[in-house]
Amino acid sequence: MISFKGAHFPKDVILHAVFFYLRYGVSYRDLEEIMAERGVDLDHATLNRWVGKYAVLVTEAARYRKRVADRSWCMDETYVKVKGEWVYLYRAIDKFGKTLDFMLSKRRNKAAATKFFARAFEANGLSRKIVIGKRGANTAGIKTINKMLRSFGRPISIGMVRQKYLNNIIEQDHRFIKRRIRPMLGFKSFTAAASALAGIELVNMIRKGQFTLGLSSFQQFAQLAGRLPACST
Repeated sequence: MISFKGAHFPKDVILHAVFFYLRYGVSYRDLEEIMAERGVDLDHATLNRWVGKYAVLVTEAARYRKRVADRSWCMDETYVKVKGEWVYLYRAIDKFGKTLDFMLSKRRNKAAATKFFARAFEANGLSRKIVIGKRGANTAGIKTINKMLRSFGRPISIGMVRQKYLNNIIEQDHRFIKRRIRPMLGFKSFTAAASALAGIELVNMIRKGQFTLGLSSFQQFAQLAGRLPACST
């Protein structure tokens, strides 16, 4: 359960504000007005701190609680601007479009790709095959992972399909993330970007039905934060 110790507002108010910002195309100043209309007097800087602190915590709590995904994956990275510079959001989904994992990186190279694949496998189990584009760094990352697996005695390698047009499914999936971050007009720090993007990815997974069925989107978000009891899926 996520701790809200020291918070000056009720936990449900904080979670509602954070969820609303992550899910809908509003700025912090827009959300400040929306909260004021509901009788909650706070400023946009407070909302910024809440998203920076709690979005990533709820997302990490959710990493191992999503529904089992297919073992055929698509992987790609997209661009995000931080302090006027482009950084890279690595993302993977299964063949049905369910989000598997994501990682913001300052670099787009073999080391970053290897780290992302290791992170995705740790949370989702090993894939059967991964569809990627023709970028050499991602190919090298999978080869590195396969080499590591062989060293641990796993004889079957993870398959790799390098055909760009087959990766259209994840390129289409990038659009939800891009559409949500467009009103933000860039991020002021890498840490803030990583936290906000993690939360946006989480609400996108909720939208895709990857967690508890029968609850509203916000109820699922609150449940993942430990504010609602877990129930059967």
